[in-house]
Amino acid sequence: MKTMMNSTQFSYFMLSAFFNSGLLRYLFFMMLLSLYLLIVCANVLLIVVICMNRSLHEPMYVFLCSLFVNELYGSTGLFPLLLVQILSDVHTVSLPLCFLQIFCVYSYGSVEFTNLAVMSYDRYLAICCPLQYNTHMTPHKIAFLIAVVWLPPCAAVFVTTFLTWSLQLCGNIIHKVYCDNYSVIKLACSDTRVNNIYELVAAFLTVCVPVSVSLYFYVRILTVCFSGCKQTRQKAVSTCTPHLLSLLNFSCGVCFEVLQSRFDMSTLPLVMRIFLSLYFLTCQPLFNSIMYGLNMSKIRLLCKSLLLRSSSKRV
Repeated sequence: MKTMMNSTQFSYFMLSAFFNSGLLRYLFFMMLLSLYLLIVCANVLLIVVICMNRSLHEPMYVFLCSLFVNELYGSTGLFPLLLVQILSDVHTVSLPLCFLQIFCVYSYGSVEFTNLAVMSYDRYLAICCPLQYNTHMTPHKIAFLIAVVWLPPCAAVFVTTFLTWSLQLCGNIIHKVYCDNYSVIKLACSDTRVNNIYELVAAFLTVCVPVSVSLYFYVRILTVCFSGCKQTRQKAVSTCTPHLLSLLNFSCGVCFEVLQSRFDMSTLPLVMRIFLSLYFLTCQPLFNSIMYGLNMSKIRLLCKSLLLRSSSKRV
């Protein structure tokens, strides 16, 4: 029978998925550090370009800016601690820091799905209701949608984290390379029915609803495109393809993580399991910045002119 211990009695959690890679850990460290720096530079550049150019102060670019801010937020919630753990010989993380990472990772995912849903709504109005677009997308409406993107997901994740914090635990070993809410719940000695029910409801509201909303608006857009002229189809393809690819990429990454957490994946190599669990946290931030930066001509040209201007000043 497990001994019941309150979570506040633990001063740390141990991340057991790290393996002894010898000198290779320095290679992994440099690779992940380079990836993190690339994510930060790409997303900061895009945020600066959107904020500094009045021609990009349109609803679509405001929501894109919110998306890039979330990529920075999610990456910063993962990479610094992960980089420290790679170089450490003892893979432990303090209790408050672990729950802070849980909040950051989960709120990042929830905000990402909600942001993509709002972007799909914006594209639906722009393509299917172009004459009423400015009437619908007023500054007050944009501010309201940005609040919807950030506040409800963060509030829902805060409650999730608080419920997990209050559990009584029988162990402190997390079988991952970062702190995960479900992994902590599996350590519980106390009743977790409230946590499980709330997580299902929160997942439905912050994941299933935004994904359903996104798919609904893209189906409406495709319906209008097939019945419209060639110019309308081209506009829809050029603006909606990045959004759909981003939604698909992030959804696949989250599915990898859910499968990894809920089912026995011991038949897969450890490196593959680690990669699948980190995919939505590492690839999405880089994927979005590169895809939107290259695909949208306005952003691409302004980024190019900004970089050329800064290099000419150095000369």
